[in-house]
Amino acid sequence: MAKKTAHDDPLAPVTLAVGQEDLLLDRAVQEVVAAARAADADTDVRDLTPDQLQPGTLAELTSPSLFAERKVVVVRNAQDLSADTIKDVKAYLGAPAEEITLVLLHAGAAKGKGLLDAARKVGAREVACPKMTKPADRLAFVRGEFRALGRSATPEACQVLVDAIGSDLRELASAASQLVADVEGTIDEAVVGRYYTGRAEASSFEVADRAVEGRAAEALEALRWSLATGVAPVLITSALAQGVRAIGKLSSARGGRPADLARELGMPPWKIDRVRQQMRGWTPDGVAIALRAVAEADAGVKGGGDDPEYALEKAVVAVARAARARRGAA
Repeated sequence: MAKKTAHDDPLAPVTLAVGQEDLLLDRAVQEVVAAARAADADTDVRDLTPDQLQPGTLAELTSPSLFAERKVVVVRNAQDLSADTIKDVKAYLGAPAEEITLVLLHAGAAKGKGLLDAARKVGAREVACPKMTKPADRLAFVRGEFRALGRSATPEACQVLVDAIGSDLRELASAASQLVADVEGTIDEAVVGRYYTGRAEASSFEVADRAVEGRAAEALEALRWSLATGVAPVLITSALAQGVRAIGKLSSARGGRPADLARELGMPPWKIDRVRQQMRGWTPDGVAIALRAVAEADAGVKGGGDDPEYALEKAVVAVARAARARRGAA
């Protein structure tokens, strides 16, 4: 979710939405517009791009109205405004008009930083809308979506949804909304898997989970599906490495409650429970063998081999065999 700073009144004279995550930027605008229209259903909304906001345009839009109407003026990609228009905006920031809310959307980089600094200096309400590049951030986003929709979803369900959908926040938000609309009660892993069969099965983490559980045939099937649907081989080797390392970490950790182990190993508590189930057939030698196999596959898919698909198949089989070492499987 977008993070808000300073005062949190959507009807503040100036709102500054900073970042490059389009969904969060759009939501920042929608929040202001919704608040304005709740105060005055006839609020006039002007949504402008840099080429539409020429020198003098802002003065026209914010000049006193005979009818004292409420207005929201949205300026997208404010970092791309011309130098003359930036002067107009800075002048307006010093004396904003009543009944008018100015919303500046800024990428937050060095370009146009003077405008960003000027808005902050006058105490603009700020909403952070950063790109969510880390899986943990996207997982937190999904949890927040379910909370905002007033529904409960298990940590496993949230993780499966992120694995299935990927990095597109709009798709993640849409999927969460669809699940809430269609499913009663707590949303769990089985429900998400049922709705997103194919996408979830094609994920790199599905390949890794089946491999570290010793289920070679299912892991190979998921691998072929993943490659057929365009999953990058390097993502699969990364998921395999994460899966094996998690087993190695947990097997060498001292016993304790999931919450304590989670803090010690840097994993969420629900993952501790899952890895405990997956590690039943593993030995220390098996972990070492599997890590070597994954490292060889990683080198193979990054140009060190002639057939990335074969390199991945070898690694999957090696990991699955290592997972069954304690049970004496071949």
